[in-house]
Amino acid sequence: MDLFLVGRVARAHGNKGQVIVNPETDFPDERFAAGNVLVVEQAGTATPRRIAAVRFHQGRPVIALEGIDTMNDAEALAGAELKMPASELGPLPARTYYRHDLVGCEVRDVKDRVIGTVARVEGSLERSHLVVDAEQGEILIPLVDEICRRVDPAARLIVVDPPEGLLEL
Repeated sequence: MDLFLVGRVARAHGNKGQVIVNPETDFPDERFAAGNVLVVEQAGTATPRRIAAVRFHQGRPVIALEGIDTMNDAEALAGAELKMPASELGPLPARTYYRHDLVGCEVRDVKDRVIGTVARVEGSLERSHLVVDAEQGEILIPLVDEICRRVDPAARLIVVDPPEGLLEL
């Protein structure tokens, strides 16, 4: 089963076993909904846990997981990765991509010259950029239609038409 990171436990919150999550998703409302099952990975173990309750505070989910009932239980989860099976991620809107689908894609310009490989995707859904490992170091390329002319995760290829100077920054 393919699991994908949707968040990391930042710390315990309160004394009833709740934790604050640093989301690693553009869809925190969907990923951290009550009833969803997250796989909690920490120290080589993976434990599925259902979200019993959720609320958002300053943009971050504060969740209660079944089986985590005390502050000590919650404190022990600090740093744990929260993952979901790929089958539960659901479809995306048109011209929107999962970050994990873009990592590893080759980036070429419109003249078919290799620029590098996507190392990671950073930023929010509205302001994402590709972090590309290139010969001259890391390059940040905004993930916008005007620059990213073809995004084809299945072919592991992204074709860009960068404005003058972007690749030299």
